Amino acid sequence: MANDIFKTLFNVNVSDKTEKKNNLTYLSWAYAWGEVKKAFPDANYTIYENDMGWNYHTDGRTCWVKVSVTIGEITHMEYLPVMDFRNSSIPLEKVTSVDVTKAIQRAITKACARHGLGLYIYAGDDLPEEEKASKGEAKPKKAVAKTQASKPATQNVPPPPPPPQTEVLPVPPMPDETALVCEACGEEIKAAGKYTAEQLANGSKKAYGMRLCSSCIKAKVENGGK
Repeated sequence: MANDIFKTLFNVNVSDKTEKKNNLTYLSWAYAWGEVKKAFPDANYTIYENDMGWNYHTDGRTCWVKVSVTIGEITHMEYLPVMDFRNSSIPLEKVTSVDVTKAIQRAITKACARHGLGLYIYAGDDLPEEEKASKGEAKPKKAVAKTQASKPATQNVPPPPPPPQTEVLPVPPMPDETALVCEACGEEIKAAGKYTAEQLANGSKKAYGMRLCSSCIKAKVENGGK
């Protein structure tokens, strides 16, 4: 069953539904999900929330989303950072709901690729294997090797250029938790349970529009967010 699912989706040509951004190829999430549902109507996806009911997860500095796509009895899970247009992680305090939604859509597309749909794109090819073979695009590896062997041994071949250096983005420093003050009661926000003071402050800011301590968050929850 798993092989049938993978083979069916892997051989779907999605090349005309892709677009290029920053030298990377992207597949429309809506088209990807549409192709999966056409082939397997019982397919479904899941968006995993954190302990506070948010549709993203955070370590206090950056964020990521967690989704899965299930077809039949096969489930593939995908984690994806919440990133900007340069594919760099967005700091927690700058993440918006739009950023999270885009990350969820991209994660669902990548989970579909784990089932086979458009996986060849992530491998650097522009067509699935069966369609490449039908168009006669298979590369004659033996002919290439013979041509290379026929070159004079004395020919000077310049060395290949060094690989480009990968830019390492600096990790934003952790803010000083001692400066976090509850905007409701004026008390210092302190860590509670498994959440740091910064996580409580940033989480309540997004949920209620103000930084709150754990006691005030609890009061908000009990009062239905009022």
